[in-house]
Amino acid sequence: MIDDASLVRLYYRSTLEAARFKVEEAMNGIEALEKLLEKPVDLLIVDVNMPQMDGFTFLGLLRQKDMAIASIPALITSTESGQKDFEAGRAAGANYYLVKPISPETLIEFASLLCGLRL
Repeated sequence: MIDDASLVRLYYRSTLEAARFKVEEAMNGIEALEKLLEKPVDLLIVDVNMPQMDGFTFLGLLRQKDMAIASIPALITSTESGQKDFEAGRAAGANYYLVKPISPETLIEFASLLCGLRL
């Protein structure tokens, strides 16, 4: 998961680990790219508004890579809920866009769906 807010990361981590997901964290897109090159993951949960590199820029760069990590499913999470935000997420390469706050059930449902798991 990539989010600059430590409380959001804690919430996502505790929710997903309770559902038996393994969770890695990054505070921005730059840190996430560095970590992905070392250890690919099965799903990205990406915040939009972050310092140094926002979520749209991160996904756009990731999708341009000619590597296996370019195809990792991505779920964007944001408080931004305008049509232009949804379109920017789609253009960046997100599979889904959820507006915060996100219930634990919704987070687990979308994480499971994007990882190809049955609930």
